[in-house]
Amino acid sequence: MRLGWYSRVAHLKLYRADMHIHTCLSPCGDWGMSPKAITRKSCQMGLDIIAICDHNTAENAGAVIRAGQKHGITVLPGMEICSKEEVHVLAIFETYDRALNMQAFVYDHLPGENSADLWGEQIVVDENDEVIAENSNLLIGATTLSLYELVDKINNFNGLCIASHIDRPAFGIISNLGFIPDDLQFCGLEVSWRMSLNEAAASISGIGRFPCITSSDAHYIEDVGKVWTGFMLEAPTFAEIRMAFEGRSGRRIVRKEIILKEVQ
Repeated sequence: MRLGWYSRVAHLKLYRADMHIHTCLSPCGDWGMSPKAITRKSCQMGLDIIAICDHNTAENAGAVIRAGQKHGITVLPGMEICSKEEVHVLAIFETYDRALNMQAFVYDHLPGENSADLWGEQIVVDENDEVIAENSNLLIGATTLSLYELVDKINNFNGLCIASHIDRPAFGIISNLGFIPDDLQFCGLEVSWRMSLNEAAASISGIGRFPCITSSDAHYIEDVGKVWTGFMLEAPTFAEIRMAFEGRSGRRIVRKEIILKEVQ
């Protein structure tokens, strides 16, 4: 293992995770965000776990999972879904089949067709970076799902439901709703690389009742692993990560943010 940090519970170790990475399938993502490039860069950055969360789709997650297996990296399949209120939510799953089930539900509520000239190309690839197809859905758009409908469906599919980049002025729950409703069942919140978790806790009202992570939201290969979240786990698995969000059996999120380069 790359990391040798042990917790006070002897069988738990610190694993580095970047839980929000896009691929070349996201229309705002770079062509260089291919499965092989993402997993190679993740290794270089010392990551143990990554989650692939393209906009409103999971089609490239399977290819990154297979590429990650060659490098010993745990790759979790997910999506970054846009509610009709234009709030972004991370939906991360244990298996690719569950992610595809969520994708089918999202596609049924995702109007519009992509224009590559306007919004960018949406490239589906395999684990060898070979182009398979181009997705024609308007992935950059908002679904017709309310935030409540979206959160309920993610939880029904046993996913991790995390409010995306809550500190950002666009597509965050705070900027769009003004607050986090008490009855929305998020398992956690994501803070972007723009703000440390300590700064977020001090300046954003209502987040103290949620576990918080920080992620790169990488659309370009140089941003993968720019920040990471530490998880104290027995193994780098979805089940262990869920336990960390819930604070069970010593598993926990380590509130430490490492920024590997200064962003101007």
